[in-house]
Amino acid sequence: MIVEVEGLRKTYGSAVVLDGVDLKVAEGSVFGLLGPNGAGKTTTIRILSTLSRATSGEVRVGGFDVRREPAKVRGVISLTGQYAAVDDEQTGRENLVMVARLMRLARPAARRRADELLERFDLVDAADRRVKTYSGGMRRRLDLAMSLVAGPRVIFLDEPTSGLDPVSRTTMWDAIADLVRTGTTIFLTTQYLEEADRLADRIVLLSKGKVVADGTTDALKSQVGGDRLDLHFDDRSAVERAAACVGGHVFAERLVLGIASDGSAAHLHHVLDSLRQNDIAVLRVSSHRPTLDDVFIALTAGVAA
Repeated sequence: MIVEVEGLRKTYGSAVVLDGVDLKVAEGSVFGLLGPNGAGKTTTIRILSTLSRATSGEVRVGGFDVRREPAKVRGVISLTGQYAAVDDEQTGRENLVMVARLMRLARPAARRRADELLERFDLVDAADRRVKTYSGGMRRRLDLAMSLVAGPRVIFLDEPTSGLDPVSRTTMWDAIADLVRTGTTIFLTTQYLEEADRLADRIVLLSKGKVVADGTTDALKSQVGGDRLDLHFDDRSAVERAAACVGGHVFAERLVLGIASDGSAAHLHHVLDSLRQNDIAVLRVSSHRPTLDDVFIALTAGVAA
């Protein structure tokens, strides 16, 4: 395992942010750390990348102890945060050469490495433009390229596609998948469950600083059970009245009530009959197999997302 975490705790005074977290990440895989806001995802990454100290627990990255050997840990990792850490006034090429020079590469080697990464991330045509002219997706790709200058074994990506449009997000997903094919390990936090579903080989779900689920996406989905009925309504009050009547989870922004179901016609008729008897009109009904959204909702119930 390239990342090993045992009994990780982090407290700030009486506030417990992480409470006995255990993690194991296989080399050359994508590991997804999910959870509501405030669950402890970014704190975990900060500890693993040596930017913060744990209150207690054992953490090893690349075979090195983050508390006793932080310099060695930093030598095998790279960290890309939620916002692109690029210099807007420099060109894309200049940003990459600057990082390479800071890594003590000679100038010719730095230029060669910059050219390799510009090609790899489809930034050749924009290489000599100032970064302030780049789109959000281009900036994120450049940021990821900069994190690869030294060839890290582990890359920590903290919400790497936050704020990107769907096309740019898909391009980033392809870039991440390419990195894994070359043997790089990706430790990913994200609020896009579709992103984790597509990329992650294994997922850990945090809630209130504790691990509440750990497994492959298929294994986590199987924990939720059968189908889900989505009941669509025309106003917020109807959704809330329906939830009070038959239970389920309210997706307020979509005016939808989600209800766990065994997929049978009998269950559907029972739900609709109950609503009809209470004069609650349903616009339409849809059914689908469990998704990571369902896992997230089921296992973090009562936690604000």
